[in-house]
Amino acid sequence: MKKSTLVIGVIGADCHAVGNKVLDRVFTACDFRVINLGVMVSQDEYIDAAIETGADAIVVSSIYGHGDIDCLGLRERCIERGVGEILLYVGGNLVVGKHDFAEVESTFKTMGFDRVFSPSHDLADVCQLIAKDINNKLTNFRSQSEEVV
Repeated sequence: MKKSTLVIGVIGADCHAVGNKVLDRVFTACDFRVINLGVMVSQDEYIDAAIETGADAIVVSSIYGHGDIDCLGLRERCIERGVGEILLYVGGNLVVGKHDFAEVESTFKTMGFDRVFSPSHDLADVCQLIAKDINNKLTNFRSQSEEVV
């Protein structure tokens, strides 16, 4: 069975590399194929890599608190580029200042992200949730394809 492919990286002008390396190792250990773009990644770099690799999901990290600005319009850009249905995830310290996480999560879900992870979210759980989402999407795609035939 083919491994699910994740495109990961740290968005915008954020150069925090340590968490990105941790995510790479954890996702790899959880049997994902990881395309790690590193730090200071633009929206189009994520999308280019997703298209080139046939990725199942894009996982955006932001630590410096400007994720709300850097991620704005990413889903729309995916749609424009022909990968509008790709799973989008975001996590980290996404906004400057202290905010209720439910408010932060709502903001990013409104932007089109499928899941939003707090900085303290258990990474084993993150892997399980992403694997479940990818499996559900593939199962739904297969059943829709069978209905068309």
